[in-house]
Formats: sequence, C-alpha cells, structure tokens
Amino acid sequence: MTMLSFRADDSEASAAQEWASRLGVDRSELLREALHAHLVKLASEVEALRPADPVDDENADLASIADWGPAEEWSDWADSAPGGRPEPHETG
Repeated sequence: MTMLSFRADDSEASAAQEWASRLGVDRSELLREALHAHLVKLASEVEALRPADPVDDENADLASIADWGPAEEWSDWADSAPGGRPEPHETG
C-alpha cells in the first residue's frame, strides 16, 4: 500500500473527520474508500465512452446465425391439434 498525502480545505477536512466518527472508521479509511469509489466511477465513465469492439469474423458469424429464424414452421401444428385452432378469447 502506498501512502498518499494532500492538502484539503479546513472545512472538508473537518467534514471528513466528522463522517469518519459517525461511521466509526478512521479518517484514512473513509478517504481510501471515497478515493476508490471515485476511481471506479471514473473508470466506468471512460468505459461507457469507449467505442464498442469492432465486429470481427467470429461476431459476424454469430449475427448471421441470429438471422436464421426458426428452423421449422410450427404454425400449422395448431390446425392439426384436437379441436383445431383455438379461437381468441374475448374479454369484457
């Protein structure tokens, strides 16, 4: 672990100490967790702005499979079921 040192406004340093006391943690732990949360947020924002991976041959193959649709036509099975095709239900 690396030791970081920085200057902060007196009111912010007081607020950090107050929150640490309220939460029952050391001020350094509060600041460490806050720094971590902020870095995670920044990384996710950068990731969201990054363009999607370009489509390669493998991804293109998967896209073509998705375009196949159903392997067989099943709609005619309802006609051959006992009683034929069911009538739509009316509400009201």
